[in-house]
Amino acid sequence: MTKSRNKKNRDDAVSMDVSETKSVSESAPQAMDTSETGDAKLAARTRSLTSAKKGKQMKRTKNARKKKAMAKAIALDEKYEAKASKDVTKKQRTLSAKKLYE
Repeated sequence: MTKSRNKKNRDDAVSMDVSETKSVSESAPQAMDTSETGDAKLAARTRSLTSAKKGKQMKRTKNARKKKAMAKAIALDEKYEAKASKDVTKKQRTLSAKKLYE
């Protein structure tokens, strides 16, 4: 049913208006419109809002990196302290063992 209905609309003779006085290529060239549209203050306001939002995000990631670096430094410090205490106890054991055999 839809096919026949579309055929009816297509078969109608539609005349095309070709009585244009000047074509686009024949008309004189016009200067390009370079004037800005819209409110400049509004554009500046939206830019400042987006940059402020990005600034907060940057600060949050910076804090996260700082905290991670501090935690890593504390862990390394504890690791080195544990290693130093192991070395001290090992030296004490070897000295006491040497004293036993003297």
